[in-house]
Amino acid sequence: MAEAEEELAHAEVLELFQAALARLVQDPLLCDLPPQVTAEEIGSQVALEYGQAMTVRVCKADGEIMPVVVVQNASVLELKKALRRHIQLRQARQGGVQHLSWKYIWRTYHLTYAGEKLADDQKKLREYGIRNRDEVSFIKKLRK
Repeated sequence: MAEAEEELAHAEVLELFQAALARLVQDPLLCDLPPQVTAEEIGSQVALEYGQAMTVRVCKADGEIMPVVVVQNASVLELKKALRRHIQLRQARQGGVQHLSWKYIWRTYHLTYAGEKLADDQKKLREYGIRNRDEVSFIKKLRK
């Protein structure tokens, strides 16, 4: 005998999920997260608490500091991807420009730490000496 299954519309499931996330971010560990939090952000915050991730503070030329979470053994490329995701989420929440040309950004700017360019995408951040809460700068490349 087959039991009748209750089907929920996509919108109803999404509403239930958002309500559950809203309850979850009331936890003291997750209270710094925004109301429209993603599962990725929750995972990053938990990884930070367990010491599996670190926050790299990326400084823009205008003085803005963006805290970007990456795993402890992240490469420069993983930091760049995390920075891209951070900016995309922020823009989506603030209703800003929806598309940036990251190809143009990485052709025009580079990341530096303690005066050294993070030129090798495959090199680990710790090989550059970058640790939790260290600051990395976004610097415009000079024309050749």
